[in-house]
Amino acid sequence: MDNVARVVLALEVHDVAEEVMHFLDRSGRARVVATAGDDRQLAEAVRQLEPDAVIGQPALLTSVAVLGSTLLAVDTHESVGSLRAAIDAGARGFFLWPADRDELAKAVARSLVANVIDGRRARVIAVHGARGGVGTTFVATHLTAAAARRSLDGVLVDADVSYGDVATALGAPAEGVHTIADLAPLVGELSRAHVVDALWTHEAGFRALLAPPTASARVDGPELRTVVDVVSSCCEVVILHLPRALDETAQAALEDADSMLEVLSLDVLSFRAATRALERIDGFRLAGRVGFVVNRARRSEIAPTDVARVFGAAPLAVLPFDRAVERAQDHGRLIPARGRIARCFDRLAAAALRTEDGDDDGRES
Repeated sequence: MDNVARVVLALEVHDVAEEVMHFLDRSGRARVVATAGDDRQLAEAVRQLEPDAVIGQPALLTSVAVLGSTLLAVDTHESVGSLRAAIDAGARGFFLWPADRDELAKAVARSLVANVIDGRRARVIAVHGARGGVGTTFVATHLTAAAARRSLDGVLVDADVSYGDVATALGAPAEGVHTIADLAPLVGELSRAHVVDALWTHEAGFRALLAPPTASARVDGPELRTVVDVVSSCCEVVILHLPRALDETAQAALEDADSMLEVLSLDVLSFRAATRALERIDGFRLAGRVGFVVNRARRSEIAPTDVARVFGAAPLAVLPFDRAVERAQDHGRLIPARGRIARCFDRLAAAALRTEDGDDDGRES
């Protein structure tokens, strides 16, 4: 059965296990290859069958090594204990049965896609601006170009599916270019070939996965996260352009980010909006991995040094105000690779791509 996820099911209540098994089999996206009633049976089934996904009660999953399988927690009621157990087990999702059964089927289908990645994963850097007009698109596009100047294979993903400003900023064609919306229906069988065919190549040496040209094309959170997962198997660095509003779709994409850059302008409203945005993503695994970029800096009552006072970290880059930036963006062009701002982005790329142990990516800027 090609393009069908193989599942091991671990639920103690027999009737619930029967319901889940029959539902998954009928979905056409999965096939239950084994069931387990305790952690010993589960460990043996995983060892022998190496399934794409393991679905089980959180309490059963915490003591079992699932190897390369996607772990999905299912319970008939939600409690603090079950949620904590799911997190401790490393589950990729928590689903209430039967209320969340459709979402469960989608997650199981994505587990088959996970096997496409084969362990290769790019560095994923999310770029976000909590206040409109701070220059999130400007930073995301030019950071990707700076990564290309470091001889890195970079892909810019426009996760702002409502506005799609990246296409305009890069001067991408209005027609004949694939977008995230073209990949979303394929999440159950998405491959590297699908993604590579959908990427648009910019003359600066990087590729981009653009947002749909109209807001009517819908992409949900799980679909976007799956697309980002597969994109990250096709390159060395992914720059994720986030929308201002960190809705459920944006947060789903953010879950796999290795770090985030918060773009600020030197005013109170920008600082306040950024503070609220960071509070909203406090539950993500980005503690200590959020950097700050000051854009359009010029003399004001608030100085770049205030970033450290308010947010506890000095900005990774301070980009000066330059009228040439607006003129370039209005014409769908990036700023020249040589110049003061370009050098700022080269330094930002070096800092943002630095590994956790303090070494950079080894490329010459």
